[in-house]
Formats: sequence, C-alpha cells, structure tokens
Amino acid sequence: MKRLLSSLLAISMIWAPVAHAQGGPSILRDAETEAMFADMSAGIVKAAGLNPRDVRIVLINDPSINAFVVAGQAVYIHSGLIQAADNANEVQGVIAHEVGHIADGHVISGEAAMKPAMKMTLLSMVLGLAAVAAGAGAAGMGIMGLGQSAAMGNYLAFNRVQESTADASGMRYLTTAGISGRGMLSFFKKLQQQEYRYRGEIDPFMQTHPLSGERIANLTADIQAAPSFANKSDPALEERFKRVKAKLAGYVLAPEDTLKLYPASDQSIYAHYARAYAYHKGGYPDKADAEAAALVVADPRDPYFQEIVGQILLEAGKPQAAIGPLRAATNGSRTNPLIATTLGHALIATENKANLPEAIRVLRVATQRDDDNVWAWMQLGTAYEQSGDEARAALATAERASMMGDQRTAVASARYALANIPANTPDWIRAQDIAMTSGDAVADAKKKKR
Repeated sequence: MKRLLSSLLAISMIWAPVAHAQGGPSILRDAETEAMFADMSAGIVKAAGLNPRDVRIVLINDPSINAFVVAGQAVYIHSGLIQAADNANEVQGVIAHEVGHIADGHVISGEAAMKPAMKMTLLSMVLGLAAVAAGAGAAGMGIMGLGQSAAMGNYLAFNRVQESTADASGMRYLTTAGISGRGMLSFFKKLQQQEYRYRGEIDPFMQTHPLSGERIANLTADIQAAPSFANKSDPALEERFKRVKAKLAGYVLAPEDTLKLYPASDQSIYAHYARAYAYHKGGYPDKADAEAAALVVADPRDPYFQEIVGQILLEAGKPQAAIGPLRAATNGSRTNPLIATTLGHALIATENKANLPEAIRVLRVATQRDDDNVWAWMQLGTAYEQSGDEARAALATAERASMMGDQRTAVASARYALANIPANTPDWIRAQDIAMTSGDAVADAKKKKR
C-alpha cells in the first residue's frame, strides 16, 4: 500500500490508460526539442514566479498521453502526448498545468497527505488481523479491504483538488504570459473523447484527476474571458513544433506507422524529417540518406538538418563521413552540448588518434554546459583514455559514477585522479570535491546499515 501511495505522488496532467513502450520508458534527449520546450515554456515559468533556467521540460519515450512532475523543478512529458497534440499551444497548456503543480508545491503537500492515508490503512490492518486471530477470517479481510479503500479514496479526493488547483494556476500563468488558453481547452476535449471510450469502466471517485468534462466546465468561462484568449500562437513556434513532432514520429514509431503519417507523396520539410529516421530504422540506408539530404538542400545552414545527416551516418557505421555535418551542426548551434557530444563520439569512433584532441575539446565544452549528461562524460573518459591521459579519464569516470549513484567507484576514481593530476588545477580541485562528497555518501551508507 505504501508503494502504491508513493507512486501517486508523481502528479500527472491527465487520466490515461496505462501504456508503456517495450522495455519500459526512457528519457529522450534531442537538441532541437529541448530548445523548443525552453522557448515555449519560458513565459509560463516566469509568470509562475520561477526562473526558466531552473525548470526543465523532459521528454519521456512512452506512447501514453501523459505529463507529470515528481520532485524538484522538472516537467516530464510523454512522447505520446506530443504525437496527440495538434499544435504547440496545446502543449503549452499542458506545461502550464504542470508548472502549476511545481509553483503550488503539490509534490510536498502530496507527501503530507499520504501520512493520514497510511495511518488509516495501518489501523484497518491491525483491526482486521485481530478479527482474523479471533476466528472471524472473512470479517477481518473485509475490515482491511474497507480501510484500504477509504484511505485510497481520501487520498484520491485530495489529489483531485490539487489537479483542479493546478488547472486554475496554469490558466492564470497562460494569461499573464499573453498565451491563449485555447490549447488547454482543446486538449482537455481530446482527453474527454478518450474517457468516452472507457465510460463504463471509470469510477469518478477513484480517479487521480477530475473527469475532463468537469475540468472543461470549470475553466471555459475564465479562459474565454481572458484578454489573451484571442491571441494567435507564434507562427515560428508552431513551425518548430511540426518539425519536432515529425522528427519524434520517425524516432519512436514503427517505420511503417511513420510512413502512413508521412507518405512518400508528402514533400514537406516535416515529412522528409520523419522519413529520414524511419528509413534509417527500417534498414533502407539509401532512402534515409536521400531524405536527410533533402533537408540540407532546403536549408544548408540549419544545424538540426546537419545533425540528422551526421547522426544517421554515424549510426550506419560511417563516423568519418559523419564528422563534417556534425561539425557544421555543432558550430551552427553554438556548440549545443548534445550535438557536440555526438561530434565527439564520431571523432572517437574513427579510431584515428589525430582526432582525439578535437574530441576532448568539444566534449569538455559539452560537459561544462550540460554536466549531468552521463553519455558525454563517458565519451570524454574514453577520449582521455585513448590519448593516454588516465588521470583525467579517471576524473570523467568519477563524474559519471557520482551522477549514477555509484559512490564507491566515484571515490576510487576521484582519488586516483587526485594522485595523478597536478595539484590546485581546476581538474584537481574537482576531483577533490568528488572524493569528499562521494566519500561522505559512502560513510553515511555504512552508518545506516549498522
């Protein structure tokens, strides 16, 4: 029961049938997508009194239509939600709702609400077990079942209030930012259509969220009365959304499904984007190269078009050919850390030692700008190791291990780096920091086991 209640602390945007990708959901990172999320959410985050630099929008590879916050200042959006959305304004409505959860402190208050639910559950278990011990087995099980149902009902009622509050806060942030609430309403209507399919299976009192019809009724008048209601969505942002949605389809959908959405007869930029990766996944390298080349012909200076050309070449086992477009993408994106990491990987994959200095340079910049990128630290460690700098390879390993919670490896690697990097240099100081913090974590873990 405690595990079940804990899982509910992930405050989500909507009700949706459970659906997960094979092997479980994972985080998807893409430079173009993250830049779009940052730009579409900045005004909303500011309206909530938060700093856009502190709030991250994270994409999850999961086909269900959902979004949620867990802790900290991160909003998690499922890939299925992006595919279901018709425009950027609908996604902004989702983000506004989730930012409402963050700004209103709902995860923290959700943890507080769980405590009385746990007490009610434990009390029912004690009484039920007493009845079982007295010989009333059926009655005892009934007491435990009723207690747990009551606890869950109380918690879910509290959760539905939070969802309604986040709806109202999100609407207010959209208005303050000058963004229309049309998208919020239209997306709720999509959810309402989904609910109709499961109408006979939905108990409104056992949902984490109010039903969509109720949410629409509560919000419509205020959204329509807002001065921003008639505002048009930014055309440039909508264009970016169409590109990202198409690229994402190529990546997460089965190739045949992508080609149904973006058939060969469609010669739009979005269709080329979607088909490039779909053909690559499907094992048609010539077609994938042709679609990616069509993007570069359309705009040779677009760094994201150069990136997908380089990524497809790299994944096809052609790292040397990938370096040119990835270098252009890195320069064109002002050394975006995700793109720079891919360039660094390509340089290493050539197995040409002459490329290692450039790999180390771009990967150092990438890790400085995105220091929680495990893949970038792994690539930097590899580049240092292949160049013979085992001390800094150990430091990169320490960074990665610390990030992943492997404190023992972090301590050992950091101490090796400390012993072999010149004292009082920036790298030596960083190794000292990791050795101390990870060492403290290991010591604390030992104390807890006693």
